Amino acid sequence: MFNFLGKLLDSNEKEISRYRKIVDVINSHEAAAKKLKAGDLPAARLPDGQGRQDFAKKTAEFKERLSRGQTLDDLLPETFALVREAAHRTIGQRHFDVQMMAAITLHTGKVAEQKTGEGKTLSAIPALYLNALSGRGVHLVTVNDYLARRDAGWMGPIFHLMGMKTSAMISEQSFLYDPEFEDETATDGRLKHLRPITRKEAYAADVTYGINSEYFSASTTMRWWTKWIRYSLTKPARPTLSLLPIPKPRMRIMITPKWWTNSMEIPISSSMRNFELPI
Repeated sequence: MFNFLGKLLDSNEKEISRYRKIVDVINSHEAAAKKLKAGDLPAARLPDGQGRQDFAKKTAEFKERLSRGQTLDDLLPETFALVREAAHRTIGQRHFDVQMMAAITLHTGKVAEQKTGEGKTLSAIPALYLNALSGRGVHLVTVNDYLARRDAGWMGPIFHLMGMKTSAMISEQSFLYDPEFEDETATDGRLKHLRPITRKEAYAADVTYGINSEYFSASTTMRWWTKWIRYSLTKPARPTLSLLPIPKPRMRIMITPKWWTNSMEIPISSSMRNFELPI
């Protein structure tokens, strides 16, 4: 038993060591990201002018490089550095190295454990952005309507700066982060720029925040859509973050070690990284 635990801990340390090296590469791209211009106006009111285009052009460049054969893993260091700078410019929060390691973990399809207050919401952004470059839609699954709306409105400025759309999908309602829209009834500033939209528009966004019941029920009733859902990120998951494919309707699924299973969880498998489901 102790032998098994020892091997498990050694394996975990090797992964952490490998991620630290990747973070070093990410940090080496930070100077280039800092040179991008983003205008002088507050982030929530950033116009579609030249400043925003500097970041949006990088997003277009990354998509072009993907179409030419590069992989998401190839783009990871540059994209993560861009996200870190965008977060600092827009909401005044800069990812710590450990948060970058958590984002790398999510991208590789594993569970990243973070305690309350360690920044799970911010940690998810690099992995969400990177996978959204595929154009197939990235979905963050959370536990209640408030968190879905709050996180979409809170993180929306980051994605907006980089030329991506962010939506929230809750019970009976859907919203799009739109800095030109103002909800005068919102008492939380993070909800101020969420414009009501249709379900179809919410799914069409690059990044969608929502609750699990809405995603999984929609996968059976809206199969006529041409958009594919490839990646989903659940928050929290005991309480962790995990990047995983959207499963069958109303099936709860988490990526976990093979030895950690029960009737409601499915062990990790290499094939899950390539699983896709049309909706």
